[in-house]
Amino acid sequence: MLELSAITQVFGGVTALDDVSFTVAKGTITGVIGPNGAGKTTLFNIVTGIYSQTSGRVCLSGDDISGLPPERLARLGMVRTFQNIELFGAMTVLENVMVGLHTKSSSGILACALKMPWCIAEERRIREEAVKWLEFTGITGLADVTAGNLSFGKGRLLEIARALAGEPAIILMDEPAAGLNSQETVALAQLIQRIRDMGITVVLVEHDMELVMDICDRIVVLNLGRKLAEGTPQEIQENPEVIAAYLGDE
Repeated sequence: MLELSAITQVFGGVTALDDVSFTVAKGTITGVIGPNGAGKTTLFNIVTGIYSQTSGRVCLSGDDISGLPPERLARLGMVRTFQNIELFGAMTVLENVMVGLHTKSSSGILACALKMPWCIAEERRIREEAVKWLEFTGITGLADVTAGNLSFGKGRLLEIARALAGEPAIILMDEPAAGLNSQETVALAQLIQRIRDMGITVVLVEHDMELVMDICDRIVVLNLGRKLAEGTPQEIQENPEVIAAYLGDE
């Protein structure tokens, strides 16, 4: 599904990522972990078109997507969520999810302004689909609430619902459990597994090791901008280099 080949990112004289390569299999959950400053979010920003890497290549389903902007990637089936929740605070919960369906909209500005019949029908369809994703994430009862008034945990679910609304092939989540309590984290783990069970590939950056070890099929460990290890959760837990990176040498 996703292939990263020799990704290197240099900011000025600082190398944030150095020759990072790994693949993500279709229909799996892959975790990207590492200490603070390891380069995890930088890697996500490259994969999702926010940064252009200094060198290396990113491929989605075999096609080179290096340098494509986020809106193009969304149409190709790649979406993401952010470490700091990014919502349209003045819009309702339902309207936020409807925005996530923009890639399925074909009506132009003029048709919308004139309220043409096909435009009205399309908006009705988009609204109905948005409601389905609210049901999937368990926040249907908040449909008419202004997004800016949501709790942090509900805001996280809304961001995921909006990302899923475009029916992506792959979703990248940047620290989805950040700021959640233990009960919300358990519910999030179940939601991510349900997303995977729908056939959507999941890649997540996360500091909650219990969550990562419980739900990930494979884990990639970054440290100081380089790939330190890759393997199953058990292999990562038993890797002495990973233990040293997190806890320090004896």
